Amino acid sequence: MLIPDWKLPPGTDRGLWDYVSSERVAREYDTALAGTPLLEVDLQFAQRHFPSPGRLIDLGCGTGRLMLPFAARGYACLGVDLSAPMLAMVNEKAARAGLAVAVLKANLVELDEVPAGTFDYAACLFSTLGMIRGLDNRRRFLGHVRRILKPGGVFVLHAHNAHYRFGRGLGRRGPEKGDRTMPQHRGGAELTIHHYTRGELLNELKLAGFRVDEVLPVSAAGPLAMPWFLQSTRAYGYLVAAMSPASVG
Repeated sequence: MLIPDWKLPPGTDRGLWDYVSSERVAREYDTALAGTPLLEVDLQFAQRHFPSPGRLIDLGCGTGRLMLPFAARGYACLGVDLSAPMLAMVNEKAARAGLAVAVLKANLVELDEVPAGTFDYAACLFSTLGMIRGLDNRRRFLGHVRRILKPGGVFVLHAHNAHYRFGRGLGRRGPEKGDRTMPQHRGGAELTIHHYTRGELLNELKLAGFRVDEVLPVSAAGPLAMPWFLQSTRAYGYLVAAMSPASVG
């Protein structure tokens, strides 16, 4: 849908809107990412931190690569995405697999309709957090995640590293410090993704009220080898597991 920039949802710019609106992106998404090692690493990371069936919300679920395997294991899954074409793919894949899942078309910055304290687990993977434009909007999203998790609930997320190779090869600098802007390979305006330093990412989670339990530095090929050696510039990104406080107040 072609809408003027001033009508775009909060936290969304033209590049992200083109991305989530594209039927081509949704249709080719699984094929384009097939064989990407990080996709298996973050799934294994989530499986380790979501150990027993419960209620799982997949925030920025795309075509369902995370939520469908968990649904097959008995988890009650809700996939949230701003992309109607992506959610259509989730429903199609779930129907083929005989899985019962729920989907919600919503902006991650505007999750007020999701009730508080209803999920055991939340996931936001493949740098979806960084796709939200603006620090205040990213903080608003993290606040929503904290709100919708049950006490003691677990949040798993991924973010790109702003210091990877000293910031080289990440696209040109975007409007905010840490932003990197690059062309979309399947058409549309340039896509901007916020890249985090490790300290920035952990600080944002703590400000939102989370306790960080594990940080896994990753390369483009999987877990970072020798993570103790120049991690700040060798890590392509970070997988983080954080916990909502066991009690509210």
